[in-house]
Amino acid sequence: MKALIESIVTPLVDFPEDIVVTETEEDTKIIYHLTVNQEDVGKVIGKNGRIAKAIRTVVYAAKTDADKRIYLDIM
Repeated sequence: MKALIESIVTPLVDFPEDIVVTETEEDTKIIYHLTVNQEDVGKVIGKNGRIAKAIRTVVYAAKTDADKRIYLDIM
């Protein structure tokens, strides 16, 4: 899942080397924290959050573990 998130975000940003995806797993959910360079935050979020919503939609659709919910947190 980390590779999927990185492959989606990399073409959107100017500083792809600053992309960091960390995973936190709990009993009922998995949270992915996406961190990008400060100058790229707007590009990842998009106008009215449209790009962020689209990224989340793809990640949620690609989940493999039916027992756990997946969340994507963009910082």
